[in-house]
Parts: sequence; C-alpha cells; structure tokens
Amino acid sequence: MTLADHAPIGSVVHEGDRVLCHVCGRWFKSVLAHLRAHGTDDLAYREEFGLERTAPLEGVGTRQRRADALRRRRASDPLVRAWCEEGEDRARSGVLTEAAAQAARGRKHPEQRRRKTLRALAAISPQARNEGIRRHALVRLRTVAAKAAAELGFPDIGALVADRVLAGRSLAAISREAGLHKDWLSRHLRSVDPGTADAIAEHARVRRLDAPWLPVLAGLGFDGVPEYLRDRHLRHARSVQAIAAETGLSRSAVQTALARHGLARVTHATTRRLVQDRADGVAARFGFPDVTAYLADRRASGLSWKSIAAECGQSQSWVRRRAGLIR
Repeated sequence: MTLADHAPIGSVVHEGDRVLCHVCGRWFKSVLAHLRAHGTDDLAYREEFGLERTAPLEGVGTRQRRADALRRRRASDPLVRAWCEEGEDRARSGVLTEAAAQAARGRKHPEQRRRKTLRALAAISPQARNEGIRRHALVRLRTVAAKAAAELGFPDIGALVADRVLAGRSLAAISREAGLHKDWLSRHLRSVDPGTADAIAEHARVRRLDAPWLPVLAGLGFDGVPEYLRDRHLRHARSVQAIAAETGLSRSAVQTALARHGLARVTHATTRRLVQDRADGVAARFGFPDVTAYLADRRASGLSWKSIAAECGQSQSWVRRRAGLIR
C-alpha cells in the first residue's frame, strides 16, 4: 500500500468532524496533533502530500472550538487583542498579501493549489481569459513606459515622445534612448498612450505632405509651410493662384495645405487687400487710425455721405459700404 492509498495526493479527506491521515489512514479530529507520531511536522506533511499551507487539517468542530477560544482570549487579553488588530491592519493594507507572494516566489505549487487553479480556469471562458491576459500585459507595458519616462525626467511616456519627436527624433531613436528595444514604441505606444500615438501619426502625415514644399520654401527664407502661408496669404493677401505660381505647386496643393495647417482660406485675397489699402490711405490722409474713425468723426460733424465722399475723393457707395450700410 502506498501513501496515496489512504487519501489522494493534493486532497484533505473529511468525515464529519474527523480528518484522514495520509500516512497511516486513521481518522483524527486534528491530524496536526497526530503528526509527531510519524516523526514529521506540519510543513513537511503538507509538502509531501501536495497540500496548501492554509488547508485545514482539523475537523470542523475542532476549528470552531479553536476560533471560539481565540475570541474569548481576544476579549480578555489585551496582548492578544493587540496582535489580532495588528494582523487585521496588515491584511487590509495588503502587506500580508505581498509578504505571502514574496515567500511563495520560486516555490513549487502544491498539487492541491494546482487542482484549484485548473478548476478555476476551466470555469472561465476563453474570451474572458484572453481579456485578462491582455489587461495584465497592458499594465506591464504601462509600468515599463512610466519607468522609462521617469528616468529621463518626464511625467509620462507621452510627454517624452512629444518632446523628442518635435526635436526630430524617430521612435526607434527614442526607444533606444529610453533603454528599450528599438521597436518598442512603434509596437506599443498606441496601447499605452493612444492620444500621443494619434498625435505622432498626424505629425508624421503632415511632415510627409509638407515635404514637397520644403526645398522651395528654403529658397524663400521660410522654415515651414505654416509660416510661409501665414505670411503670403494672411499677411500679404496673396491669392491661392499667386502662391501656387510662386511655389510651382498646384492650386489644390495650396488649398489642401491651408486646411492641413488650420488656416482659413481668404477668398479674393488680393482684392480685399487692395480695398483695405485704399481705406487705410483715406484714413491716413486725414490723420485717423482707420477709415471707421474718419467716417464717425465726419458724421458727428454733421456732414452728409455725399459731402464725405467728395472730401475723400471716393464714391458715395464706397463710403457707405465702409460704414457698413451696404453689403
């Protein structure tokens, strides 16, 4: 007869208030008290028969009596009460869990724990299991990313990547700088920081679309497309056609670039600039900062629109349009 013939390895056999001994096959209210007869102790017995360290080796009644005795001692003995409260505090704070995990690290799982794990896994759907694996992997990736960013003095991986990309660094170069595999950010940035990944992708897209402009703009003294478009289209009121002619690109390329960089297209830009220059000239000739101030002053003096038009040398419709009376 083998030892396992009395009770299965990895199982504690109970019968009412008694527990079966794996060694001799006899029944006891407490196997713990019986182990001395076999020259072994609690830990060695559990290890030999694949039992968890928390598996009860006493009958239900015995465990209940021990619990009742402990409650009475806790109520009457201040030292026991202090120990119990300290243990409860450590359990609530997670210290005991961490200590148990540390102590179990590297130790083979007993057969009893292995069977429990297999039963628990069998009850979990493959979809839920895979989702758990993905969540665990994501937590791990975020931990690695946060550590890499902190070592380089950044609050998070998004701030690190944004800073380096604006400086012209590639994701591979940033990964190497952070002590990661060169493809780490390319593979995992979208998982750990989707917002930054989208921003980087948009930045790369804009740079790719702006590439045909850069050689031309360098010759014109501009570092980037937004600066050039603001200067030509918004500041100097160059039309889309004029910008296209200057850069050698198509009208659609200019229009797309304006939209890409968030610049509103000004229709009839050249005409509008000429009209504004004309109004500024009238105001300057009479010593006013703008034509609106000039018209307000003349109307306050009692001049009619006809008289104002004659004074400034413009048509009545032009004067009234500047005053906002004609659209």
